[in-house]
Amino acid sequence: MTEMLLTGPKEGLFTETLREQMDTWIAKYPAGQAQSAVIPCLHILQAANEGWLTTAIMDALASYLSIPAISVYEVATFYTMFELSPVGKHKISVCTNISCMLCGSEKVMKHIEQKLNIKPGKTTDDGLFTLKEVECLGACVGAPMMLVDKQYHEFLTEDKIDDILDRLIS
Repeated sequence: MTEMLLTGPKEGLFTETLREQMDTWIAKYPAGQAQSAVIPCLHILQAANEGWLTTAIMDALASYLSIPAISVYEVATFYTMFELSPVGKHKISVCTNISCMLCGSEKVMKHIEQKLNIKPGKTTDDGLFTLKEVECLGACVGAPMMLVDKQYHEFLTEDKIDDILDRLIS
């Protein structure tokens, strides 16, 4: 883990830069409503920890926000954008909800599985890719679609998928 978690009182749980980023979000909500900043704070901490959240990080966030740890766990375990174990350098999330399914998301998944020799929920041996099947990414009009890192890719074909992945491999 990076130098994210520090020892000391509540103010010293995270680096100064991380605290500043989280405090910007916390300030957007009324006093006493710090729990409202859980999602953006989890994004900040996950990005600072190579794309995933540890229990220690979630506990530290709960302490920083002065909320019960379960309130952080509920969010981190509910949303597919948060990872609770190490992930590859690039995270591929393929939508398999109804619109994408009707437009061929099963073919998309199979193609990626074969191209990268990986199953959903796993990371390639070289640590470059993690593949996830997700419920909905909110881009039904562009089905089938996938999210690679933070970039949406819609109207997928095998050629389009190959082009996207080949650019990440090189």
